[in-house]
Amino acid sequence: MPGKRYMSQINVTPFVDVMLVLLVIFMVTAPMMESGIDVNLPKTEAGAVTAPQEPVTITISRLGDIFVSGTLIERDSLGEKLKAVFAKRTEKTVYLKADEKVDYGRVASVMAEIRRAGIDRIAMITETAPDSKEQR
Repeated sequence: MPGKRYMSQINVTPFVDVMLVLLVIFMVTAPMMESGIDVNLPKTEAGAVTAPQEPVTITISRLGDIFVSGTLIERDSLGEKLKAVFAKRTEKTVYLKADEKVDYGRVASVMAEIRRAGIDRIAMITETAPDSKEQR
């Protein structure tokens, strides 16, 4: 076929367009994928706590529901669950978050159950008060 030449290059423009659209979609939806338990933490003047291992967090919601690392559990099975989680851990620390409207007795009973499970340390998680100045 004289005079006709075949194009030997691939047109990548449509591919780049699709990739840019996917990038925008993931950038918009990624922040929405964070899920958690809505808890209003009490305000304190203490700084943040850092931990070397993946922390185990116990959350008590405003309604009194108990969550271990985001999983809803029954109050009666809290001790068994903690014993299973900490069976192979060397550091026995639990981070406790409780909504500021939760009854103190409820928090105290959960703390007692944590102690009965053999946990050495309980760290209470709070939010920094807006008017407090962090001391270093």
